[in-house]
Amino acid sequence: MQLTNLRSILFLLIGSTCLWAQPPAAPKVTHVLATLSVNPGITREQVSTVMQHEVRDTVQLYLDGKIEQWYARGDGKGVVLLMDCKTVEEAKAILETLPLVKAHYVTFDYMPLGPLSPLRVLLAQPSR
Repeated sequence: MQLTNLRSILFLLIGSTCLWAQPPAAPKVTHVLATLSVNPGITREQVSTVMQHEVRDTVQLYLDGKIEQWYARGDGKGVVLLMDCKTVEEAKAILETLPLVKAHYVTFDYMPLGPLSPLRVLLAQPSR
C-alpha cells in the first residue's frame, strides 16, 4: 500500500512539471553546497604546510554557524561543505578566507540549494 502511495506522489511531482506553461520560479536559496578540489600539480606536501591553519579556520567557521555540515568526498579528492548561506557570493566570500584557497592550492565549485518547490502541489486543497 505504501509503495502505491509513493508511486502516486512521484507521478504527481513528475507530471506536475508538464502542466506549467512557463518554467517555475527558482527556489529560494537556503544553503550553498561547496565542493573542494585540489588544483592540478599541487602536492600533498604543499597542502600539509597550511593544514594546521586550514583546520583551525574551518572549525571556527563551523562554530560560527557558517558551515552546517562537512563531508569527505567519496573519491578521496577533497571535501564537501554545506554552507548556511543565501547566495553563492556569500559562500565564496567566506571560503576565500581559508588558507588553502589563499595559497591557490584548492578551488571550490558552488551550487545553490533550496526547498523542492514541486512539493507545493501536495499542499493544494483537494478538489471535491
